[in-house]
Amino acid sequence: MNINIVDAFTYKPFTGNPAAVCVLERDIDDDLKQQIAMEMNLSETAFVVIEKDGFNLRWFTPRTEVELCGHATLASAHILWEEEIVKSHETIKFLTRSGLLEVSRGNDLINMNFPPEPVNRVNDADEVHKCIDVNILYAGKNRFDYMLEIESEDNLKSLVPDLDAISRLDCRGLIVTCGSVSDEWDFTSRFFAPKVGINEDPVTGSAHCALGPYWSRKLRKNELAGFQASQRGGMVYVKITDEKVVLSGKAITVMQGNLLV
Repeated sequence: MNINIVDAFTYKPFTGNPAAVCVLERDIDDDLKQQIAMEMNLSETAFVVIEKDGFNLRWFTPRTEVELCGHATLASAHILWEEEIVKSHETIKFLTRSGLLEVSRGNDLINMNFPPEPVNRVNDADEVHKCIDVNILYAGKNRFDYMLEIESEDNLKSLVPDLDAISRLDCRGLIVTCGSVSDEWDFTSRFFAPKVGINEDPVTGSAHCALGPYWSRKLRKNELAGFQASQRGGMVYVKITDEKVVLSGKAITVMQGNLLV
């Protein structure tokens, strides 16, 4: 089984978010997928199965399968084009647990049509407030995560969250965000998901399905750039349409090999 490691949402190796990608002509057992993901020990390992009318795509953390993942989708599309399994001008159709995801190339970026995952305000958020020791301007939640807006990038970058408290939340993880003072991006974020085996994710595409609609309403613009301020760091470009959140970024392959089991 061939396996590739791709740094996603970046143009430089060893930054962005690394994902392992396995492209399979025939599907394998789910238990084996989970064991491989645990062995890779990256935030996501993607399994792409070639189908007649597209590609079946599933994502596994070291601990569990997830319903939506942006950076591993970007990494998977990057490999399909790089290995010439799909022609460079063709749109890729991924069949996933979150429905059909279409991915195309344009303007030197990989563009992914994702479902919007807007957050709704949470008024009774005592458990969430225990997770971070800074002033919270807004607390919201969608089907995946809680999202908190805080006051400044300095607070965001120096934030030391209570991972035990986050792991007890009734969700996948916690997005923390703030507006940006930089001319390069519109907002900044970090993402923590210890419950699924990811203390801090380097760059989280699916979180931008919530961040994009939130900051689009707040800043009154439909095209935004978000920077995820993890140790590795990465940029996600977001475009809000009537029905989709288009997430865009770059990727680079940093390792290729064979699984010998």
